[in-house]
Amino acid sequence: MAKVSFLGLGVMGYPMAGHLVKAGHEVCVYNRTTAKAQAWVEAHGGTMGKTPRAAAEGADFVMACVGNDDDLRSVCLGEDGALGAMSAGTIFVDHTTVSAKVTRELYAAADALQVSFVDAPVSGGQAGAENGQLGIMCGGDAGAYARAEPVMAAYAKACKRLGESGAGQLTKMVNQICIAGLVQGLSEGLHFAEKAGLDGKAVVEVISQGAAGSWQMANRYETMLDGEFEHGFAVDWMRKDLGICLDTADENGASLPVTAVVDQYYKDVQKMGGGRWDTSSLIQRLRKMDR
Repeated sequence: MAKVSFLGLGVMGYPMAGHLVKAGHEVCVYNRTTAKAQAWVEAHGGTMGKTPRAAAEGADFVMACVGNDDDLRSVCLGEDGALGAMSAGTIFVDHTTVSAKVTRELYAAADALQVSFVDAPVSGGQAGAENGQLGIMCGGDAGAYARAEPVMAAYAKACKRLGESGAGQLTKMVNQICIAGLVQGLSEGLHFAEKAGLDGKAVVEVISQGAAGSWQMANRYETMLDGEFEHGFAVDWMRKDLGICLDTADENGASLPVTAVVDQYYKDVQKMGGGRWDTSSLIQRLRKMDR
């Protein structure tokens, strides 16, 4: 068992850190809002640090799941950043979805301190985090990944190294690109069923057994038909992720026409006041267009 620090206790990080305790690791947490860290300690045991540096002191592994590039830079390299407290031979594992650019920047900063840096963004949403059933896409040195994988197993359904530093983040971009098109297609299909006077739930019971079936269909169709959008990854965060995808596509020359359109559709949802709705709320935009 390892001594682990976990930085960031949002809807994903909070249960992920809890799974580490259940797996028998010694866990110290940090969260920008101290009250949440205190609540986590009361619920799970372990300890808390008042800064990322304090939480990382003496840790074998430091895990992070924060908001964006700037947040990650801050917890790593800020005045009280975690990397400054990490000893040679320890490993920083980043579960945040960020750009490959900042990942490689932090990999270099960690390497200068003889600390390993593994980019390990996750997929599976809040439910996956709570159930310990996340998909984890990793980049970084093979040896560091091999040491970190048994620790990540506490909340992983699948975990794989895809290549050198940045490969995990690039794979997460592929994941978000695929999801964007799937959710829009599902939204249009359910909306069409409603306009055609069909029983949407009965329709999905049939078509989900064929080529149209997907995780999004199986897990979101009922709440979409019922107009409930409090069940997962928020639109605000999806737009952040799609922005990373589109910026990277500009750099590598990839063509992402559907992703670009769906990103603007999510912008429309934000204008409707749905920034905190889950990503399946694209169907609500179509309904609004009919009014």
